Amino acid sequence: MSNNRRRRGRRGTVRNVPLRTHWLLLTALVATLAAALLIQGYTQHMFDGTADGAPRAHGPAGGVPRQISTGGPVIESTATRTAAPAARTIALTFDDGPDPVWTPKILDVLKRHHVHASFFTVGTQVAAHPELARRIVAEGHQIGLHTFTHTDLGEAPAWRRSLELRESQLAIAGATGVTTPLLRPPYSSAGDALDDADWSALVQAGREGYLTVLTTQDSEDWRRPGVDRIVANATPEGADGQIVLMHDAGGDRGQTVAALDQLIPRLTSAGYRFATVGEAVGLTTAERPATGTDHWQGLALITALRTSDLLLRGLSWLLWAAGAISVLRAVAVLVAARRHVRMRRKPWGRPITEEVSVIVPAYNESAGIEAAVRSLLASDHPVEIIVVDDGSTDGTADLVEALDLPGVRVIRQRNAGKPAALNTGIAAASCDLLVMVDGDTVFEPDAVRMIVQPFAHRRVGAVSGNAKVVNRGGLLGRWQHIEYVVGFNLDRRLFDLAECMPTVPGAVGAFRREALLRVGGVSDITLAEDTDLTMALCRDGWRVVYEERAKAWTEAPASLGALWKQRYRWCYGTLQAMWKHRGALVQRGQAGKLGRRGLLYLLMFQVLLPLLAPVVDVFAVYGLIFLDPVRIVGLWGAFLLLQVLMGLYAFRLDKERAGPLWSLPLQQFVHRQLMYLVVIQSVFTAIAGSRLRWQRMERYGSLRVPGGARPAPARPPVPAGLELAHAWTREAHAAAAADTGPGLHTGLPGTPWRAPNPAAPPLGDPVHRDFG
Repeated sequence: MSNNRRRRGRRGTVRNVPLRTHWLLLTALVATLAAALLIQGYTQHMFDGTADGAPRAHGPAGGVPRQISTGGPVIESTATRTAAPAARTIALTFDDGPDPVWTPKILDVLKRHHVHASFFTVGTQVAAHPELARRIVAEGHQIGLHTFTHTDLGEAPAWRRSLELRESQLAIAGATGVTTPLLRPPYSSAGDALDDADWSALVQAGREGYLTVLTTQDSEDWRRPGVDRIVANATPEGADGQIVLMHDAGGDRGQTVAALDQLIPRLTSAGYRFATVGEAVGLTTAERPATGTDHWQGLALITALRTSDLLLRGLSWLLWAAGAISVLRAVAVLVAARRHVRMRRKPWGRPITEEVSVIVPAYNESAGIEAAVRSLLASDHPVEIIVVDDGSTDGTADLVEALDLPGVRVIRQRNAGKPAALNTGIAAASCDLLVMVDGDTVFEPDAVRMIVQPFAHRRVGAVSGNAKVVNRGGLLGRWQHIEYVVGFNLDRRLFDLAECMPTVPGAVGAFRREALLRVGGVSDITLAEDTDLTMALCRDGWRVVYEERAKAWTEAPASLGALWKQRYRWCYGTLQAMWKHRGALVQRGQAGKLGRRGLLYLLMFQVLLPLLAPVVDVFAVYGLIFLDPVRIVGLWGAFLLLQVLMGLYAFRLDKERAGPLWSLPLQQFVHRQLMYLVVIQSVFTAIAGSRLRWQRMERYGSLRVPGGARPAPARPPVPAGLELAHAWTREAHAAAAADTGPGLHTGLPGTPWRAPNPAAPPLGDPVHRDFG
């Protein structure tokens, strides 16, 4: 069995198993990110940082029992009773911590004076600094709840009150291994300051097993009035026991630390003793060992909070970097486009007037083949047209033959795929310059002449034309029209300037025959044969350029399903080509330009950034909910404005009306998501090693010959001697079309067959059965 047949056999046995698990993985990743953002948004952006003693509005207090408003600071709301500290007993309490700077300093002062205190901690702070919570408990201090996000329980709905208490308790259980019944609501003070909303929150907390600890003496250290003032505010005036409010977090607590170092010796010498809240009111026990379930749930909560914080911090930097790179790319593309316009005003050299072979591979193209062929015959440049019918079943070849147009040749072959059809056309062509065009593409009259002019430069091996969308009706058509003009064509100008063009589109491209022979013709190794061929030419030392004046009209997919199939094939094929030609990254010369400029650009902007797009969308929703929505909308508007400006400039360069750009904002909500899902699908398909089959695009018959349908004009006059030579050549290639030998003809009469590059795959190897 020949190598060719063995290779085909191996490919034939590869199963095209549809991927499903990657969508589950993507959904899981997005859900995880959304959960992390939800946690981060709740803990960080719903955190109320207002000082506890700040003035706040009070509602009616008629529902607060008298024994509560006039009783002690420790409240058991379910029994409507209170307790007060013993005489000459001081319970120092610290709110809002733990803080990594100030809590350790306060603990050091307390340890130095052998005093125990009570710390009412915020759940998010415990999760962020669990080691400090452990130190509080380990050194004999009492720990209590100050809610999870320092929220005003009186204003919160019942579900959030429960959530705040439960999450805060779990954080303490996970960090310290104990649970506590002590609660100090944020913004609380003495019992006579309670209103009906506060009492409702205390009753609910009591039903959930909590004792509320209010204060009797406020040091007002949150005002930072000075050390002496804090000491004076915290000093009792009589012999009654006091619960003193201080803070170990919430800002600079240097004055609190200094005041504490003076207050403790002063009150001790005055006959006061210091105790925790539980000891001061005679509670037999406060903290209890946490159950195993609570402890592990608490550890899970702390891990989730810290992981989400690290994840989002990293993603934030990544998104800022991606945004900066995108802006720089936009600037680079616009500058390059301007320079490209000036550069293309200079002629390439002497005008190219020689005849050109136009190869039209066709598989079931009956809807548009007549318009395509007639448009080519209407060219103002001499052409021979070779339609290679690749086993069509819709009468494509019969239709072309029935037209009986001069200068049009039809070659029939078994269905072998687009690369094989192109190679058949290359073998049959009689000219040194070849134009390859899809069967659903219509050329402008001057397109062939324009696209071959760069071949006046000897280093140019291929030229990309300007493909334009003909079916622009509806939003999907407008979006693809914008994509072709703004995305593809601006990028091609940049690639041309950087001499790293990665793709000559199959719809409109021209090639030097010599260059094609040197790389072995069109390969069928990848699904993007045009990208693969272009990269091969660059690696062989040829320069590939863009000629925007060579315009051709092509049909774009008219449904989301058809667009998905087309772009999936393009993207997957591009990934295949990038991997195949990855060696260009370390090569020199023209190959190195492709590798270190073109491939890295494709990797960055057509693979990595689209993979980040779902993250951008989730972050945008996060910002609208938890951050400043005006700022988020402003950032989105700024990026949209940049895209509109790019669109206006690109449309001006292509001499297009700017009207379709009104749909650009809507493109961000459908078309953009579809494109990044295509990239995700392609990347997972490539990683999984699955083989993707060719998927032909449906034709709609919307193509028309520019200027309206008209009969094919007579071909431009050719000198008799040259016409005779062309006749000889066509006869030779008619015979060559039936030849089964492995070689390609040079295109000149009487010359021997030239074998292609032996390292390249055979030109006629049929692999893909469909093409579009």
